[in-house]
Amino acid sequence: MLRDRRSNGAGKSTLLKVVARVLNPSSGRLWVDGAVSPLLELGAGFHSELTGRENIFLNAALLGHSRREIKSALPAILSFAEVDSFIDSPLRTYSSGMVARLGFAVATAWRPEILLLDETLAVGDETFRAKCYARMDQFVRDGTTVLLVSHDLAAVHARCNRAAWLEGGKVRLIGAAGEVVAAYHSQSAG
Repeated sequence: MLRDRRSNGAGKSTLLKVVARVLNPSSGRLWVDGAVSPLLELGAGFHSELTGRENIFLNAALLGHSRREIKSALPAILSFAEVDSFIDSPLRTYSSGMVARLGFAVATAWRPEILLLDETLAVGDETFRAKCYARMDQFVRDGTTVLLVSHDLAAVHARCNRAAWLEGGKVRLIGAAGEVVAAYHSQSAG
């Protein structure tokens, strides 16, 4: 999804929250066919006074995973997030990048049917972003639908098959990602 850079309130975060069933639509209907794994905001579902380990169990449980499943996935989550030395420290001691890594690792520890990402990859270093994109690319190859909101038009063009340009709460254009990005650039230049 593309968002108009000139103003806030395009509706992209609200749309993702409706898809995640966090909000109900004010009008119209939305059908979601599949289990949704949302990563909408940094630290959403995390508690700052709990440790990283406790937050893994809390967040994964909120995503519908059993304690047994979480214990089994814990080594992979820790390996992906690369926060091992902080895992038993309160989340309030983590940098925003560490929280992002932990959140992404938990949300993607199990292949979701539908993965929602709201500009989550804007935080973190280039190596971490590449690691996240590699995981997302593998999910797509395995049949996961990824709904990504981003200001990074190059990423939208390179990674997305289809895109929607939202402006003022309305869909301005929807179609092939390259065509939507080109139309956005054309309108922005004019």
